[in-house]
Amino acid sequence: MTEQCILSNGVRVLAERMEGLRSVAIGIWFNAGSIYEPERTAGVSHFVEHMLFKGTRKRSASDIAAEMDAIGANLNAFTSKECTCFHATVLEEHLEHAIELLADITQNSVIDPDELEREKQVILEEIAMTEDSAEDLVFERAGEQLFFKTPLEREILGSAVSVGALTRDDLLAYMQTHYTGENLVIAAAGSLSPDTLFALAKRYFADVPRGTRQKAPAVTVRHGLRCTAVEKDAEQIHLCLSVPGAALGTDAFESLAVLSNALGGGMSSRLFRSIREERGLAYSVYSQPIAYRGAGSLSLYAGCTERQAEEALRLMLREADGMRQNGLKADEFSRSKQQLIGNYLLSMESAAAHMSAIGKSALLLDRIYELQTTLNRMNCVTIEAVKDQAADRFSPNAAAFCAAGRLKGIGGALETIVQNWWNARGS
Repeated sequence: MTEQCILSNGVRVLAERMEGLRSVAIGIWFNAGSIYEPERTAGVSHFVEHMLFKGTRKRSASDIAAEMDAIGANLNAFTSKECTCFHATVLEEHLEHAIELLADITQNSVIDPDELEREKQVILEEIAMTEDSAEDLVFERAGEQLFFKTPLEREILGSAVSVGALTRDDLLAYMQTHYTGENLVIAAAGSLSPDTLFALAKRYFADVPRGTRQKAPAVTVRHGLRCTAVEKDAEQIHLCLSVPGAALGTDAFESLAVLSNALGGGMSSRLFRSIREERGLAYSVYSQPIAYRGAGSLSLYAGCTERQAEEALRLMLREADGMRQNGLKADEFSRSKQQLIGNYLLSMESAAAHMSAIGKSALLLDRIYELQTTLNRMNCVTIEAVKDQAADRFSPNAAAFCAAGRLKGIGGALETIVQNWWNARGS
């Protein structure tokens, strides 16, 4: 069971004690992600995340790394479209050390101008590396088209132009708005005493200014079909079709997850059997639901050679139509649901997974999703709800298609296949 304490400056502190562990996972979660960024400073959330590891008023970057190594801790961070999280996993006896260090880097980083310029080059290389991954790129481009002219269109890393123009003042101004008590959740799970965690949070985070809680901007999908082609010198043609999904925290998301799992979530899924096992057209083929506050997406992906691409795409669209028209068979539904529940339970066998679940849900939804909460929601999914999801998600509403690779001789044919599929559905 998760216990909660709210500090006088608005910081929410969550503790979940887990018996039988020696470790504790702690996360410092902020309402700071690419959806909050104006175009001029795109990428600033991610840049701040990098810079907070570059030294504080009392620790150098090497001190931060050495201290965590000395106690066998894992320290890291990530930035998403909706939040930034700094997290550590430590033995129970090192909990205070980890909390003090996380407080230091998130409150006292110096953002040295010379370090900033050096790290800017690192991030520009990261942007270039992402551009080199055709599989990641088709998902990103399809998402941009699906959420065109909304905050979810923005790339987490920003662009080479926007990152290149960021200044120390931009980073500090962003932190003053987003790194405040009302925008902060501290979550911990594992071998801990909730009272001890609450006392440590008060000791090290009481001076965080309260600020104003940032509200997530409204998001809508772009209606109609949009096709994007990315010419790349790659061995494969990468195909991605994205349609509107379910928002985070809605009853629809668990039903959509069962649908996605049956469509392309494993070796018994329809896409895997049809495209890989029966015809050998692709090695990597799958579907993937992503949920945000207020919106979501469901994406189908396949990577194949130029010679196989058209047939693989037709089969992908055929399987989507089959789902839309007929839903799932009873045995297929049962198998997909139980596989999803099993995978979820296996994924939650760590303190870090529990910390992430309670921290993310508290920050983004103002609710605490513990393991049993999510499990109950998954168990309540019905075959009728999944059929409704299939009919809704693949109906003539909105879709985005992206292909990447050596498209000179095939790009037009792929777009025609998708356009004909779309037209046949009465859009």
